[in-house]
Formats: sequence, C-alpha cells, structure tokens
Amino acid sequence: MTVRRLGAGLVAAALISPALAACASGQTGTAGSTASPTVTASGTASPSGAPMAGDAKQALLDSTKEISNGNFRFTLTGAGSTAEGQVHQPSQSAAMKVAIGGPSSDLAMKLDVIHYKPDSWVKLELTGPTANSLPAVKQLNLGKYQHLDQARIKGNRNLGFDFDKVDPAGSAVLTQGITEVRSTGAGAYAGTIDVTKAAEAGSLNAATIAALGTQAKTVPFTAKVDPQGRLSELVLQLPAAGQTAAQEIRMTYSDYGAATAAQKPPAAQVVEAPAELYSLFN
Repeated sequence: MTVRRLGAGLVAAALISPALAACASGQTGTAGSTASPTVTASGTASPSGAPMAGDAKQALLDSTKEISNGNFRFTLTGAGSTAEGQVHQPSQSAAMKVAIGGPSSDLAMKLDVIHYKPDSWVKLELTGPTANSLPAVKQLNLGKYQHLDQARIKGNRNLGFDFDKVDPAGSAVLTQGITEVRSTGAGAYAGTIDVTKAAEAGSLNAATIAALGTQAKTVPFTAKVDPQGRLSELVLQLPAAGQTAAQEIRMTYSDYGAATAAQKPPAAQVVEAPAELYSLFN
C-alpha cells in the first residue's frame, strides 16, 4: 500500500510519500458510532430528523481552507511508516522527516528533507539486506544533506515542492469525495469517502485505488476539527483488497499560523547530490 503526496502537494522525495509504504498494518475498524444519525452527502435528512448532510459535509470542506495558507505542522502515518513536518509559506520553506520500514524490513529508509526556496536538500539513510546490495549505497548514505539540482527535479512529483499546493495529503480533494457523513460529537464526524480521486489528491497511489475496486467508492473515514473549525485529523480505514490487508491512513494538522521557518542545513553538512540519488527516486 502506498500513501502519496509531497511532490504535488508538499514536499519531498517521492519515496517520502509513496513510501508511507511498508507492509500492511493490518489495522481495521469502523468509522464512527452506529448510534449516530446518518445522513447522505446529497443533503437528504435522516429518518431521525438530523440536520441536513450538507451542513456536516460543508463543515469538513470549510475545515481544509486554512491549509492552503501554508502555515502548519502535519503528520502522515500508514502501513507502519511515518512522516512529520511543517510548511511555512511566509518564508517559502518546508521540512519533513520520514521513516519507512523497520529493523526487520528488507529495505528501510529514513529521509530528512528541507526546502527553502529556491533550494532543496535531502539526507538519506538506507538500511537492510536490499540496501546493502545497492552498488551506490555508500554514495547515498553519506550522513550529509545532499543539495538537489532544481533543473533536474523541476516538474518531478517525487523530489519537487510546489508552494502553490501545500497540502501534504490533499485533504481538500478528499473531503469533496464524501458520500455519507454524520456528526459523532463536538467537532467529530464519520462517514464514507469515494477515494477514486485520491491519487490526484496525492493521498493514495493509483494501484492501491484500483485494487480496492468498487470498495474505493465507500471507504470509511473519521475526521476531527479544532475549536476554530480547522481540520485537525482525517483517518481513512482502507478495507482489505487482494493480498493487501485492511489498514489505516491517518493525517493530522496542527499549529495553524504558528509554524516556523525551516532551518537550512549548515554548509559543512552539505554535498551535491550524486546521479544515483536522482535515479533512486525516478
């Protein structure tokens, strides 16, 4: 399973996102409480006379607007991998740390990525039997930040950063796909999302969506908003598909308007990225 983004939306090196990938976490669960009144996203009232669905869906659509201002911290977790970082549009900077796989993985990866327009750097650590078999592993595991040639990553969703599309998970696109929604408490919601456009959003890769088949139209989700109505958490409960176990994808947002500028790496810790790095992420 692959969780994507960070080129079109935030930052990073495509394995950064594609590789919120590792093995299936096996987590399952249903979204929300069955005791809560359910309404469809088309605006039909529930039998119990609950508010129109449009109210709940609109609240979630509105909750993503602050993200576009590009000043927040975020986390992404899924399939045993994690990413966390910050976006700071005022300084045109962003940073992310990603961990993919673990000690028992054939290939584990840690990335520390910094973007400070017009420059980008990535520090990469590869471990595991597969990593040790890579001829260029020594050039990649330098323990230093590798400065990226912008001409070589321009338009590359894997390594680039687009400050016009700063949402790391494409939550605005995801919430537009809500097909059913209900309130489960103050600032809490649950329902289903059609994730067939999630590849466009950057949240899931196309292969994962295709494997879900018709299940992609009704993926359970839960969401939370903060007291100001801004999205603080979005959780997708992906059902099992083919040989992939059911798993949970969690996105969180915090520190709206209070994130800080990324710190450029010290010159003594910087080298130019070798050709092998671009090959790895292409």
